[in-house]
Amino acid sequence: MDMNQYLEVFIEESKEHLQTCSEQLLVLEKNPEDLSIVNEIFRSAHTLKGMSATMGYEDLANLTHKMENVLDAIRNSQIILTPELFDVIFLAVDDLEAMVMSIAEGGDGKRDVVKVVNQLELIEKGEFQVLSSSIAEVAAASAVLGKEEMTAGEYDEFEWTVLQQSKEQGFNSFEISIGLREDCLLKAARVFMVFEVLEKSGEVIKSHPPVELLEEEQFDQQFTVTMVTRESAEELQKKIMKVSEVDRVVLNALDFEGLRHADNTEEDKITAVNKQEQERNDAEIPIDNKEKKKQASVKPASSKTIRVNIERLDILMNLFEELVIDRGRLNQISSDLDNQELHETVERMSRITSDLQTIVLNMRMVPVETVFNRFPKMVRQLARDLNKKVDLEIIGSETELDRTVIDEIGDPLVHLLRNALDHGIETPEERLGKGKNEEGKIQLKAYHSGNHVFIEIDDDGAGINKERVLNKALSNGILTREMASTLTDKQIYELIFASGFSTAETISDVSGRGVGLDVVKNTIESLGGSVTIDSKENEGSIFLIQLPLTLSIISVMLVAIQNEKYAIPLSSIIETAIIKREDIMNAHNQQVIDFRGKVLPLLFLKDIFEVPVSQEEEEFLSVVIVRKGDKLAGLVVDSFIGQLEIVLKSLGNYLASAFAISGATILGDGQVALIIDCNTLIH
Repeated sequence: MDMNQYLEVFIEESKEHLQTCSEQLLVLEKNPEDLSIVNEIFRSAHTLKGMSATMGYEDLANLTHKMENVLDAIRNSQIILTPELFDVIFLAVDDLEAMVMSIAEGGDGKRDVVKVVNQLELIEKGEFQVLSSSIAEVAAASAVLGKEEMTAGEYDEFEWTVLQQSKEQGFNSFEISIGLREDCLLKAARVFMVFEVLEKSGEVIKSHPPVELLEEEQFDQQFTVTMVTRESAEELQKKIMKVSEVDRVVLNALDFEGLRHADNTEEDKITAVNKQEQERNDAEIPIDNKEKKKQASVKPASSKTIRVNIERLDILMNLFEELVIDRGRLNQISSDLDNQELHETVERMSRITSDLQTIVLNMRMVPVETVFNRFPKMVRQLARDLNKKVDLEIIGSETELDRTVIDEIGDPLVHLLRNALDHGIETPEERLGKGKNEEGKIQLKAYHSGNHVFIEIDDDGAGINKERVLNKALSNGILTREMASTLTDKQIYELIFASGFSTAETISDVSGRGVGLDVVKNTIESLGGSVTIDSKENEGSIFLIQLPLTLSIISVMLVAIQNEKYAIPLSSIIETAIIKREDIMNAHNQQVIDFRGKVLPLLFLKDIFEVPVSQEEEEFLSVVIVRKGDKLAGLVVDSFIGQLEIVLKSLGNYLASAFAISGATILGDGQVALIIDCNTLIH
């Protein structure tokens, strides 16, 4: 059966189950006595294991099975939860996520998980010991495994058939456990020499770990080989022991009846466990809940959602964009012909396409929780690495954003959260010394306002030290002392967005590499958004990100400069004004006006875009007041045409460097209007 048709569903559902595991593990860490949480994690792991095995991803299924065994022991109170145990389970979830991502990217889902598997097996057997705080050193505990841990394990149908036929033809079948000396340096070379001896004596059926891992030395000091041979156990043992640095060899003849009996026993055991689990779950449900469950089973709830490939939505969006362009063309023709019936038809079509536009745009909207969901686990691990105590609170995760924005916003938020943890939140000792709670608090909040989505990252840490930022900016040559004396607090805070700026004393994996906040600002502004900072020393900082709801269809003000038409996004416009030419003043080689008590710089678009002037200068000027953050500017145009909804089209790679132009659109009369990038102009 071709499984590729189910691949997309498998990937999406696997991500959902792994997300459930991550979220519930974080809840369980705070409530280790609540076994209902363990049951929730166990169910997700169990489902993922079955799906992986069905799809043929054995490595994924095997690791999930090991994790499932540990979870089963936890819910049966056979294992006590500790922070170190949580670390191992989180590592297992990380590996599972990496495997699923590999499959999603067209890979085979294979990954070196020997160390994590060994740790999970030690936990299951009650032999797990924390040798140090380092997870890598914890893995060394697996070296103390006895020969029972070196079994080749189960055999697939092909291997079983070969072993059976070999027995019928008079061959001996052995499981050979081989241990290398602790000081063995070239383990892969010794393995090769052992296999060379074995292949001269018979046929190797299987090895554990697999040959690929043995060649890469991805094992401890022991490995197991299953083979068929005419030779006796004594002869084989002598030959293998002649290989230098082989410490011990244990041969076990395969007992086929015993193996088959063991398989049946295991199946019976699984059936019995499942039956007991069902009985236990039923016993835990109160009588009224049982009745509800019975009623629910009579009429199952039908699913009201379907999975749609995002490429199909992109195609739908492109088609609708063409429809919007044609709608504008029809409006133009209708006004030119002045036909009443055509007017009514076009007006009805405009209403329908407006409703359709709302539906299409909503289909592309994705809750920000798809990005926020990965942060609790990241913050937990980072806090442990930095020896800090942090509580991450997420508010408004149901807030929706366009998928194109969602795809880009993840990395900037990671940078800001890491910055808050490393630079903002103090160590427990420092916080107690300042009279604060030893546990820092970071709040990640998303909400709608108008045609924008706002994302806040608020921490109650040390805040931004203005003097330190200024001194660093001066030493880096970002500004002069004369400029520094004129800056407001907010402008000082924004200096941390300068390229390569960092106040970290030492370089670490978390920060101090001179990369981060400048990338954050550039990414957010490329999405048509902005980021601002507010901070109070020893009280905390707030980073506020403003993003547009959607990127493809935007509302603009259409303006004319001579015979050319330009579009200015409404999200950047404060208001429009008519001014007298005599009101224009000069300051620092810049033409400015007094706008409600503020000095406002004027930008003449005809000069910036080098539009040929074919008429005399008029007494009155049309000005569009635009904003970028807290900076204002006036764009001087020839005339206002009106408000319009337009489709944003890219200019392509050839015209990507065009100054202050973010794209273009096709108007109803077929003309092309360039879309002005106000952020670049003000900058």
